[in-house]
Amino acid sequence: MRQTRRDWLKGSSAVAASLGLAGCAGMFGADETDDGTETPTDEPVTGTDQSGGGGSDLVATDVAVAAEWNAMRTRLWNAVSLGHAGSPEAGAGVAQSTFARFEEASGEHNAHEALESTSETAYEEFESALGELRTAGLDAGDVGRASEAASIGSDQLHSAQRTRVGDAAAQALDLQALGARVADAAMLADAGAFEGAATIAEGVLARFENAPVHGALEDAEGDAYARFEGGIEGVIESAGSEDAESVRTDAETALTAAIDGSYRVAPAESVAGSGHVAVFQALGWDAAALSRMGGPSTEFAHAAALTVYRARVRDAVRLYEAGETDAAKAAVEAVFAHFEGARAHEALEEASEDAYHQFEEEGLAALSTAIDEGDDEGVQTAVETVDDALLTGIEALGTGDEPALLEAGYFRARLADAVERYDSGEAAAAAAVASGLFETFERDEAGFHETLEHTSEDLYHAFEEEHLDGLITAFEAGDDAAVETHASGAMEALLSFETTAGSTAQVSAVESGYMAARGFDARALAVAGANDRAATALEDAFGHFEAGAGGFHEALEHADHELYESFEGALSDARSTAGSGDPTGAVRTFNDRAVEAIYTVVSAAGGSQSAVAAGIVEDAFARFEDARVHEALEEADHDAYEGFEATLGDLGTAVEEGGVSAAASAFADASLRAQFAVAGASDAAPVGESDSGSETETELAGGPNVVEGVPEDADHVVDMTAVAFEPAELTVSQGDTVAWTHVGGEAHSVTAAEDEIPDGATYWSSGDFDSESAAREGWENGEGAVQSGQSYVHTFETTGEHAYVCIPHEAAGMEGTVVVE
Repeated sequence: MRQTRRDWLKGSSAVAASLGLAGCAGMFGADETDDGTETPTDEPVTGTDQSGGGGSDLVATDVAVAAEWNAMRTRLWNAVSLGHAGSPEAGAGVAQSTFARFEEASGEHNAHEALESTSETAYEEFESALGELRTAGLDAGDVGRASEAASIGSDQLHSAQRTRVGDAAAQALDLQALGARVADAAMLADAGAFEGAATIAEGVLARFENAPVHGALEDAEGDAYARFEGGIEGVIESAGSEDAESVRTDAETALTAAIDGSYRVAPAESVAGSGHVAVFQALGWDAAALSRMGGPSTEFAHAAALTVYRARVRDAVRLYEAGETDAAKAAVEAVFAHFEGARAHEALEEASEDAYHQFEEEGLAALSTAIDEGDDEGVQTAVETVDDALLTGIEALGTGDEPALLEAGYFRARLADAVERYDSGEAAAAAAVASGLFETFERDEAGFHETLEHTSEDLYHAFEEEHLDGLITAFEAGDDAAVETHASGAMEALLSFETTAGSTAQVSAVESGYMAARGFDARALAVAGANDRAATALEDAFGHFEAGAGGFHEALEHADHELYESFEGALSDARSTAGSGDPTGAVRTFNDRAVEAIYTVVSAAGGSQSAVAAGIVEDAFARFEDARVHEALEEADHDAYEGFEATLGDLGTAVEEGGVSAAASAFADASLRAQFAVAGASDAAPVGESDSGSETETELAGGPNVVEGVPEDADHVVDMTAVAFEPAELTVSQGDTVAWTHVGGEAHSVTAAEDEIPDGATYWSSGDFDSESAAREGWENGEGAVQSGQSYVHTFETTGEHAYVCIPHEAAGMEGTVVVE
């Protein structure tokens, strides 16, 4: 009997959290079974004797899985909702993270394997539709195509629900999901996207009018039927008049009616109860989605604050290298003290606990000790550890181009530091800093190289080839005029990239961090006795701010005039102090104002919609306290009940203070556990379990070009996350070696598209196959896999564009291109 792809992948996937937010509420396709769906069997499809709580044909685990599919259906449509709201890129991110969560589902009764065992056709069509939703739909800015894909995916899950729990139970779940979908309309109205809100409500009404649950609800509960239809019609009318408060009220009416009616339509209390918990899961995703709409989120502000620490630690090392050991150690201790009380502290810990401990313990603490002991090698190792840890946090907290934008600001600070070293007579040290930045750029740290090249070929060439390369030569030659030309050219190219790729709020956060870094540069100069140059550095920073600083000056003044004045005043004080004494205190005060400015400008941009998102969570919490399922959950599993409430509260905190992605994922896990508890299968909840003990486990094989770790001689590294190659596009030189390394999700393949590589190029793939067809057949036999801790390595000898895919995640759009020059 042929084993499925999931059989081979069991045991190779690490239990991982969701990669960001993953959707809200669902609009659904027809109830008729699709032609390709397999006929349900007469026997229960799960191997459990647990009862579903009523109805002899119901199995508890089937009920819970069907409820989780409802949550999945809602996430499809949340992605579409973001497209309707004018944020297709955010919607594409939702679709990608949804695919990742689905792929990484663990435990015996998870939504992924349950779908595949129910109907392989439904499973394949769902994955394909989810991939199309992102790639052909939202990535392409085609919301209509995205809506079509969401319909197909939802159809497949609904068909699987009917197979698992029967028509009546599927109708009850359908009604609940329709109610949650109306809540999406309220979410968009709160965000000012009234046209999208009306479109959602119109679609829900059309779906309801043609669905079997329409007649079932009218027969079972006429009052709920009338309230549901009336609520939807009210949403449409209120959205048309752009009355957000009325949209919210009417949506609440419709959702309440849908929940009330579902308990009457369902064949068992457990069905409606488990689905009811899934509705709360959908509301949690609503809040998470809303917090990401508009401008940059609070998480981006945290990432910008972390970038300042990168520069501060480099300045501490500069003091150490200048022989100012006490000042260097004090600078490190000041970073530690500031971080302990910073808003970014908890954000880093939540984004990556490993990175958090690495930053504090293996980084800062080790750096302080090494400085104290005069251990040059230890200092260098500790600095690299700090940098790696902070980069991990920045990439986890930032989305899209945000890490690259912050990297550009960091490069500006480091280039300014290099020029100061040159002016201090340290030409070799200046050249070393610039050369290090060149290598970092080529490594595509934080995706900066690829993002800059994609944003503007002209800026890319101006920065790297014309100015950064030229600056290194000028430093080495001691050519003052060339240093000035290339330094200013590189700085201008970086600022142009920021303003081209980022919003005003994003650029403001980057530039505020850059100016804070310049303050600490000046402090290092003053401690070394170069007070005149320290004052000049801050004078230049002041002039940069007054000239606009990429829109930062105006943005801060508009966001908070009082802070704007205190920011200017603190910068002026630091400049004055630096000219004649030790500016440490003044610089630290200015740093506080700069970090505060980061959060203020980001918040003023309305990026996180935090107040409205927090309101959604607060309303959900209040609704749960009075909900019919509240008591049922508490009686079924008190631990699951407490976990559900606790993580819902944590989500409310996160949408205001940051860490939304982790909090939303934790709440989704707690909801899943609660769904199983209410269904009567508490012990079977597939949360935090591994598939490694499965009887169907089969060893995956890599091949001669799949190695452990990442080879030191690799010229470029591509990360393979759950469902993406990062970077997806890579430019290399002929003869360069690329290593694709597994960093997340299940096993991956790296498989060249045979028709999309240059003529004359030797075919390449993980597993060392000689053709694409052989690679695909090999994958079906468990060959060519790159698993956790491994890398696939290939050296490119043929110029041109080489396209490739990951076979198991191709449907999710996991594709890449290597351009060989």
